[in-house]
Amino acid sequence: MAIELVINATSYEVRVALVENGTTTEFYLQRQREKGMVGNIYKGRVVRVLPGMQAAFVDVGLERTAFLFVDDVFIGPTGLEEQLKKEYGCGESIQYESIQLDAATRRSPGMNIEDLLFEGQEILVQISKEPLGTKGARLTCHISIPSRHLVLMPTTSHIGISKKIESEAARKCLWAEIDALRPPGMGFIVRTVAENATREKLENNMEFLLSLWQDIQERAKRASVPSLVYEDLNISLRAIRDLFSHEVDRLVVDDQATYDEILEFVHVFAPRLKERIYKYDGELPIFDAYGVEVDTNRALGKKIWLRSGGYIVIELTEALTVIDVNTGRYVGKHNLEETILKTNLEAVKEIAYQLRLRNIGGIIIIDFIDMEPEVHRNEVYRALTEEVKKDKSKINILALSEFGLVQMTRMRSRENISRMLQEPCFYCDGEGYLKSRRTTCFEIFRRIGREAGEIKGNKVIIKVHPLVADIMLREEGPSVEELERETKKRLTILPSNGMHIEKYEIIWE
Repeated sequence: MAIELVINATSYEVRVALVENGTTTEFYLQRQREKGMVGNIYKGRVVRVLPGMQAAFVDVGLERTAFLFVDDVFIGPTGLEEQLKKEYGCGESIQYESIQLDAATRRSPGMNIEDLLFEGQEILVQISKEPLGTKGARLTCHISIPSRHLVLMPTTSHIGISKKIESEAARKCLWAEIDALRPPGMGFIVRTVAENATREKLENNMEFLLSLWQDIQERAKRASVPSLVYEDLNISLRAIRDLFSHEVDRLVVDDQATYDEILEFVHVFAPRLKERIYKYDGELPIFDAYGVEVDTNRALGKKIWLRSGGYIVIELTEALTVIDVNTGRYVGKHNLEETILKTNLEAVKEIAYQLRLRNIGGIIIIDFIDMEPEVHRNEVYRALTEEVKKDKSKINILALSEFGLVQMTRMRSRENISRMLQEPCFYCDGEGYLKSRRTTCFEIFRRIGREAGEIKGNKVIIKVHPLVADIMLREEGPSVEELERETKKRLTILPSNGMHIEKYEIIWE
């Protein structure tokens, strides 16, 4: 099966797609004004401690305060000693080891959030989950810093090996090498791509991570509160680090500057990948050529048709996602039970695919078509558990209930594709979703870039809704100017009150 990593980079956004056998299975997006924050490290201040929730709100300088659960709290020897003195009046001779801290969390199993944190306290934290919907970002004090082959965990002494490395001999060998190389008290996770890495490669990765952690600590000492101390790699380089494994046949990128940046990055961290990196020079836009544009647009719809004629409906709510399976136009060939089973089995593959592509997380309820024979219910359940094994996210599935429902959970750390590309519809008072104004704006840019070479005129009039025009003229003004330079055409933007916010008209002159 051919697996390709496709990157579409422009001045206003970068889109990354993992394409397996011609089908987009994973989609990532980073916009210049909406950069992702997972992995960033901040020096923050505790603004409120909530004993009833065993959590705290921390100001890290974002629009909304972030939250920190008690299990994600870590306070080092000095910090914990000082805190215990303040809270309990302990003498100068208190020892870090004397309170028998849990090795994984560096806190006593009996300690509550109010024992560890207080309002006004300065604390070093890392974002583990993006702000989702109305919720602020989730934080952790257990810092993790990834590189190509290793992940450094400076707050624990644990050594972990990727579950995808199945050879027991390889696991033992890697564990022994990391244990011999690491400084005392430093934890590491060995990533899948490190299965055949040499000792020298592991040592170089480890030295890089330890040097980076030392630099982060020095910056944290000097930083004001709240402030960003360390920013993770941009989306293109994260794709190289996290997605470009030995299973990926090649990476294709359409932007020269991004291509050069990637080559420079792999030259340092993974020289062997160079021969699998290609600059795209086709006539069609890269996402059109690889079918990604069609797949992502399809992923925005609620109803997904199956090849047999059946369909599934995906409804996102604040608390959970509901997926309904229907036979639709499919009437079968033999009997009702076979028709239902075939529709459900086809739906299983599409559901597993859509969960991964859309990055749907949290609680998920699937309403399959009712099946009388127990053997059919078991077959559908087995098929679902098998299909989701392709997903990198952690998934838990309960057996079919007596009502024919499957309950499952899927972990996510970023917004799903609908939230990224759409915004609440003000035409229907938030009951539905539209393409966001910025998405419509960038869609116009892509269309002009695609068609400009075929049009002889040197002037383009764009009629759009006033809200889209406002973004194009104000926030995306530099992007408009760059597009004019690239296409050598003059762009005139005309607001039109009668225009639907998703619609636009391009007039070439």
